Amino acid sequence: MTKEATDINCILRPINCEINLLSRSDGSTMFMQGDTTIIAGINGPLETKSQKMAYDRVSIEVTYTPLTGPAKVDDRLIETYIKETCESAILVSFHPNTMVCINLQEMQDSGGLLACAINASCLALINSGLSMRFTVAAISCMIEKETGEIIMDPDSSQLKNARAEFTYAFDSINKDIVCCHSIGRFSQNEFLASLDKCRHVTKCVFDYYREVTKKYTSII
Repeated sequence: MTKEATDINCILRPINCEINLLSRSDGSTMFMQGDTTIIAGINGPLETKSQKMAYDRVSIEVTYTPLTGPAKVDDRLIETYIKETCESAILVSFHPNTMVCINLQEMQDSGGLLACAINASCLALINSGLSMRFTVAAISCMIEKETGEIIMDPDSSQLKNARAEFTYAFDSINKDIVCCHSIGRFSQNEFLASLDKCRHVTKCVFDYYREVTKKYTSII
């Protein structure tokens, strides 16, 4: 492992996952970033007569279930971000007139929930064998209220001192941004600085995808 990779790993909380967790899904994973844990399951492409289905492309349906209680507005926002991110990654024209269902179950939220959900969804899609244009890696960061320092992959205790929070998702080919979510007050320079830092750190997540994939397939 290079010094650069070691430095990146020190910035992020430990990443772990379990593949093929759900027996009735075409692809599934339990993905953990620190103590934040999401279970993702993929079913499809499925033939369906749903009115939401497009005749010339695969339709993506995302269902996010919080740990306790009914789904809230923020949970519906997570579904929207994941749906749009996955639509950009999947070769939707390969399976016209079908539907892919992505089901997400929150197990624990200790910060970086949206990034963890996106990464769990991507790894479950890889496991399902669906044709994809690229993979996606998401990173969260924050700007500390007092110092203005950019902190990568903060946990829930660090987020209490955040002036702004960001979640970015990048594609694996050109590292172009495919998803961005922000909360709080920040300047344009702070936004661009956090974007560049997260883009650099996504290498760690993409490398992790490759390591995990090698365990169950000989084709990368």
